Amino acid sequence: MKNPISTLVIVASLSVVAASCTKTVDNRGHLPQAEELAAIKPGKSTREDVQALLGSPSATLNYGDESWQYVSAKSETVAFFKPKFVERQAISITFDRAGLVKSVTTRNMEDGQVVEVVDRETPTAGKELSILEQVVGNVGRFSKDSAAK
Repeated sequence: MKNPISTLVIVASLSVVAASCTKTVDNRGHLPQAEELAAIKPGKSTREDVQALLGSPSATLNYGDESWQYVSAKSETVAFFKPKFVERQAISITFDRAGLVKSVTTRNMEDGQVVEVVDRETPTAGKELSILEQVVGNVGRFSKDSAAK
């Protein structure tokens, strides 16, 4: 018959391994319910009405017509792998100058666009120095006269 302690250690180890491979779901932001969005009427609802229904926005845009953004995202992570976004939604509420709702727009992951990052660097003026040139270039720059000032 096997040792009960070794069986317990094996079962505990397998439980820890299995638990580390489960999905971790992470919700970020505030996702308003459909009923809350339906209560917002363009031309009738005000900023105060929207804030009472949905709370403070994730971001505000003040150029052009004022716009409030409510952004939410849901991601899943398995073990040590990179998180994968499974749901993303952005609700944009635009106000006219009188403070009334002008439009309500909902966007999700399908409406997003992939942005390509450019690896170019902007060149700087002057000469790039090596580490040795930087160290040797500072020799003699410091004197007792400049330290006394």
